[in-house]
Amino acid sequence: MIDFPALQQAVKIKLEEDRAIQTIDAEGSNLEAAVLEASTILGIPIYNLEYEVLLQKSSFLGIGENICKIRAFERPNMKKKRIELETQIIEDSEFGDIELLDDKDGDVFVQRRHDGVYIKATQPVGHGRKAAMSDAELALKNYKIIDYDETLVKEAVKAAKGVYVRICDYKNVSANDTSIQVEVTDSEMHGYITINPPGPGGCDLTYEEYISMLKQNSICSCIDEKYLQSIADKPLYKQRLCIATGKKPINGKDAYMEYFFETGKAKIHLVTNTTGQVNFKDLNTIQNVCKGEKLARKIDPEPGVDGNTVTGKIVPASSWGKDIAIGLGKNVRIADDGYTVIAEINGQVMLQNGKVSVEMVYVIDGSVNLKTGNIIFLGNVIVKGNVEEGFSVKAAGNIEVHGAVDRAELNAEGDIIVNQGITGKEDIKIHTGGNIWAKFIENANIEAGDSVLATGGIINCTIFASKKILCHGKRAVIMGGKLCAGEEINAKQIGNPSGNSETICEVGYDPQTKFRLDNLTSKKSMIKMEIEEIELNLLTLSNVKKQRGALPDDKEEYFLELSEKRVSLSRELLALDKEITDLTEVLESLQSQGKVSASGNIYPGVILCIQNQRATVRTDQKNISFILEDDIIRTIPYTAINMDALKAKAET
Repeated sequence: MIDFPALQQAVKIKLEEDRAIQTIDAEGSNLEAAVLEASTILGIPIYNLEYEVLLQKSSFLGIGENICKIRAFERPNMKKKRIELETQIIEDSEFGDIELLDDKDGDVFVQRRHDGVYIKATQPVGHGRKAAMSDAELALKNYKIIDYDETLVKEAVKAAKGVYVRICDYKNVSANDTSIQVEVTDSEMHGYITINPPGPGGCDLTYEEYISMLKQNSICSCIDEKYLQSIADKPLYKQRLCIATGKKPINGKDAYMEYFFETGKAKIHLVTNTTGQVNFKDLNTIQNVCKGEKLARKIDPEPGVDGNTVTGKIVPASSWGKDIAIGLGKNVRIADDGYTVIAEINGQVMLQNGKVSVEMVYVIDGSVNLKTGNIIFLGNVIVKGNVEEGFSVKAAGNIEVHGAVDRAELNAEGDIIVNQGITGKEDIKIHTGGNIWAKFIENANIEAGDSVLATGGIINCTIFASKKILCHGKRAVIMGGKLCAGEEINAKQIGNPSGNSETICEVGYDPQTKFRLDNLTSKKSMIKMEIEEIELNLLTLSNVKKQRGALPDDKEEYFLELSEKRVSLSRELLALDKEITDLTEVLESLQSQGKVSASGNIYPGVILCIQNQRATVRTDQKNISFILEDDIIRTIPYTAINMDALKAKAET
């Protein structure tokens, strides 16, 4: 026989193995597209998805690609729920009509009837033992049946068809037959019988006779037929046995909302890495959704089901459950089917006062720390406190921090506004597709798709901005580090009067393209050196081969391996040359005039790079701008920048 419990267990294990993949990488033109791609690959809704941003690159002036790469995985607790649900579906659909029984031995039953003695043998269940002739002999002995046809008994036991077979005559004394008392209680919802044993020469009651006597006493419905059959086969005497139970009415089921997101208070879902360690910074409390995503669905009310008593009377149920209205909050709509709630924007899905809403702004009342965990949100994020050391905030919109950012990671497709300062760290990057506004910036690694603006100083930073780097205020100074801007670097003071820290200012080209070009050029040099080394080794092996006529097997294999690697590296070098040429052409076509300006002092030692020209400031200069003219870096009088106009433009 099929071992169904074992089969069910095997199905569960298979489901878990099928979902053993932990993470996938996905990319798109922006964060939203990358998240949708990951959701499609994993085959799960976006609200069950967690991810981290691996790369985010914005185009400059429409040139190049917008790229966002993420690493995504399914929430562990949601994965477990899905496996349990699918397992239950399989159990319900595949095995729903099969009763899984324990092992049971075959049995032999005896009945004394008016026309003779009858015997019935049943088949074993599972790994149970078959009924034997000795079982029949013992049963007949218990009933004091001696004179019977042994051949008929053997045939009945061997066949074990589960039907009664007559094996001999029986002298019946009708007055001593089995009798029963019948009771109907609990408003006719229960029926009981008490069986009186037969006297000498009395007969047992058959299943059909039990049914007839129950009907004579008005019990005609809800009889437990399986239990009654077992009583007929092996009676339980002088016990009050419940033989029928009425069916209670099932009232109509009220309409309800099925939500495709967690509706309770924010739950913490800790993520465990491959080594088993828990990252307490990734609490995953935000439920992000994308525009067009299904958020909830109304389930219609259902009609009631009438019940009935053991005497066959109908117990009416309420006809229908109560209907409900679909609660719609902000930024959601009803689909064409009239039942499904759809998100109209990217953001955080919430259930408030029975209404489903999508918030495009996620507000953190305090600081980003162990209490909140890292923040990932498909909209705008407002932090009313600080972003503390080691934590990150990633947003598909803008990020606004009312406090300070302390050695933390920020990543936004829109603007980043920090009302206080940014204190960075070499291995932590702050990236934005728009502008960065901050009171001051220190020791930070920053990439901006537009401009970087500070009012209290930029100290020892590495900054790449597609347009401008501006530092203006009472104490505004750019000191130390490397700053690259496509159009202009402008500050009150640039450089260090003591000359202790090197300050490099580069303008007049796309910093991201230049950075890529520099990396490719460096990689090209390394490949050329590797090819030269391979060619030197190949020349040595070739000389040995000429002198000896052949190389040992291991050296010959090494010779072939080096030859293949040289071909591969040569092809890679050609591809690099082509990309370097293309990027060089892009830089040349994008080159703007470029300007480095100081409304106050620009100190000696500052290195200026405007387009393809380089110069070092030799003397203290004041109220001056540096531009490129006829391939020579020249000075012109300083022209003030309207910071208020820039800020107003950024805010719009």
